[in-house]
Amino acid sequence: MKKLAVVFSSFIVVVGCTDKSKSTVEEVKIENKNTEIVMIKDNARGIINNTNSPHVKLKSIDIGDCQWTEGFWADKWRTAEKVMLPYMGTLLKGDTGHGYNNFKIAAGLKEGEHKGFWWHDGDFYKWMEASMYIYAVNKDEKIVEEMDEIIEVIGKAQQADGYLSTPIIIRDDIEPFSNRKYHELYNSGHLMTSACIHHRVTGKNNFLEIAIKHADYLYKLFSPKPDHLKRFGFNQTQIMGLVELYRTTQDKKYLELAEQFINMRGTYKIEDDDTTVGYPIGDMVQERVPFREETEAVGHAVLALYYYAGAADVYAETGEKALIESLDRLWENVTDKKMYVTGAVGQTHYGRSSRLDKIEEGFIDEYMMPNMTAYNETCANICNSMFNYRMLTLSGDSNHGDIMELVLHNSGLSGISIEGKDYYYSNPLRKIDGALDYDNMNVEFAERQPYLECFCCPPNLVRTIAKSPGWAYSKSQNGIAVNLYGGNKLETTLLDGTRIKLTQQSNYPWDGAVKITIDESKSDPFEMLLRIPAWAKGSKLSVNGKAIEAVTPGSFAKIERNWVAGDVISLDMPMEVKFIEGHPRIEEIRNQVAIKRGPVVYCMESADLPKGTKITDVYVSGSNDLKPEYHQDVLGGVTTIKTDIMIRKDMLDGMYNEVSKPKMVSYTTSLVPYFTWSNRGQGEMSVFLPVIWN
Repeated sequence: MKKLAVVFSSFIVVVGCTDKSKSTVEEVKIENKNTEIVMIKDNARGIINNTNSPHVKLKSIDIGDCQWTEGFWADKWRTAEKVMLPYMGTLLKGDTGHGYNNFKIAAGLKEGEHKGFWWHDGDFYKWMEASMYIYAVNKDEKIVEEMDEIIEVIGKAQQADGYLSTPIIIRDDIEPFSNRKYHELYNSGHLMTSACIHHRVTGKNNFLEIAIKHADYLYKLFSPKPDHLKRFGFNQTQIMGLVELYRTTQDKKYLELAEQFINMRGTYKIEDDDTTVGYPIGDMVQERVPFREETEAVGHAVLALYYYAGAADVYAETGEKALIESLDRLWENVTDKKMYVTGAVGQTHYGRSSRLDKIEEGFIDEYMMPNMTAYNETCANICNSMFNYRMLTLSGDSNHGDIMELVLHNSGLSGISIEGKDYYYSNPLRKIDGALDYDNMNVEFAERQPYLECFCCPPNLVRTIAKSPGWAYSKSQNGIAVNLYGGNKLETTLLDGTRIKLTQQSNYPWDGAVKITIDESKSDPFEMLLRIPAWAKGSKLSVNGKAIEAVTPGSFAKIERNWVAGDVISLDMPMEVKFIEGHPRIEEIRNQVAIKRGPVVYCMESADLPKGTKITDVYVSGSNDLKPEYHQDVLGGVTTIKTDIMIRKDMLDGMYNEVSKPKMVSYTTSLVPYFTWSNRGQGEMSVFLPVIWN
């Protein structure tokens, strides 16, 4: 009988552990068929459970320790709880999304055929994961009951050897792991991650046992490194899932297998074979260059960034220098040469990598940044925030927090409507009516859709909103780091086991004033680290009204002292409206600017222009005032930017036209946050606008 150690997250650390940041040794044994699961009592319940990871500077708070209470993120979180998650459940459990039906059919509980793409199981697991983040806060037992019912069906669908991917189980003409286009490892990764989160939040093992059985199957299948399976590690959710399973069970074989998927890259000849039929090869699927030697972000943006996030998880456990050097190199390439002003990534729908491999939905050449045809899949943007959250925990570098925040306030939220029921798959920076033939484009639409056949993005975004409180804070070696701003309450333990309670009050991102009150803390000195965004030049910080010197944008401000209940930290970040221009090599936006205030990027929409005005006729003046105005009744409550724009009136009909001084008229209007676009009917939009300097 094999023996697995599994972290039992519903207990608090017991007295007697000399290092309170480590797991305790007290055990509870549970018999489970051929496996003796040893439940280790532990209070570590982070989203990424890195409490005991040796190469992490900022540790996760537990799921549920932080709750949004008021303001921007509280509103988004409540929409996720009341609208996004239930509506998505109706889709996925019904005949539209068909996700639950697939498991029922695979379990022999229902007749029918598999529906949805090969990776639909993984998207269903994401919705289950999101449900757990919501339950961790609202404690609605109906959610757990619903999950228990679903888990029972999933368990019946799982094969005796541990295999679990419904499209292959339902069909009898396809062998497991015969072609990587079936995305079996993608489904595996989301299964393991979702099961670990379910266990950490509920303390139950029913889902975890399914994941362990499946992971054991994967280990038995892949650890011998058979030649015909070397090319299957390409959509890398399984790396993150395996690392979380290792962190949960302490069984090192899962970490070893995660690292093996990294090591396999670039160790075989890149050519078509029977495992690659029907799907691009090479850079598209992250296989041409060994990971530790890679110099640029290539291929499918989601595949790339899931890979990077998984490698970051492995580094957190192993500390291998070559891994972090590659991660730093790739982060710089993405952030400095291939990322949009909104934090979005994946410049094109179809194209070629720099090594001339066919790619889809991914990275192309440096500084090649189209606006209207920008792909920027919602999943890719979310993956960028996931990757940066992990890099933030590894390095403690606030620049990673800046990118995480940028995505969350812009290219992440733009994937879902204000109401919470309609979605975009791609997130361009410009839309011109009639310029694209949407009928012949497989996942792009002129308007938001109530359901996407490729349903990977909606649950990815909803689980991100649901878990956002867990990203708001981290535990430093002797204190707390504030990563995100907004009204919230934090009740957690520091790494030494002492309790701390904080209240944060802020109308961020519409206002740069933040007030953090210490409600309870230990008597010994500890540190408070506050992320000062790189854009927040001139920020002022004080404790109980006394100014703190040396506040440096683009870093964490550190305050270490003996804190007492009632102490107040005040941070004031200037929220100036700023013009943003691109690198000179970004040809498409030469002589154009984007408008940004704090972390929020703005856009111009047809709804705010005179009827019949084309977005391409709009110019901004470099000398006009840009006035922020908050409107509670606009787009769910947002700050708009009021200004006078210039509208060109002479028409340009030819491909090329002789030019003379154009006729311009002034018009007073407002720009809206980019994430709110396409919520007021079909129309045109642009983030970058040509600028005239007077």
